[in-house]
Amino acid sequence: MMNNQMMINGHIAVISFDPDVGLFRGEFVGLNGGADFYADSVDGLHKEGEASLKTFLEVCQEQGLEPYKNFSGKFITRVPPSLHERIAAAATAAGMSLNQWVQIALEREATHS
Repeated sequence: MMNNQMMINGHIAVISFDPDVGLFRGEFVGLNGGADFYADSVDGLHKEGEASLKTFLEVCQEQGLEPYKNFSGKFITRVPPSLHERIAAAATAAGMSLNQWVQIALEREATHS
């Protein structure tokens, strides 16, 4: 399954193809609940995504629910020791802490996806 992103009304949606139904599936990132949508074209994804997002946000408002997830900015990841050694060396060579180096690498990857 190939993943892509699209921006719908200021919200990021991850788009994938669902071969079981023969449609593209969109799923918003960062919401506290499901607001997924399906369509067979890019235009359809935008229309269905806008409708799904609007409905989700309206229901949250009516029920007094917070629609967005809170991200702490912290997460733990495990890597092989050999990779840990290589990235620690790369960070030191760049004059950065390991955290700074990883943050820059993640930012670069997230920008290109």
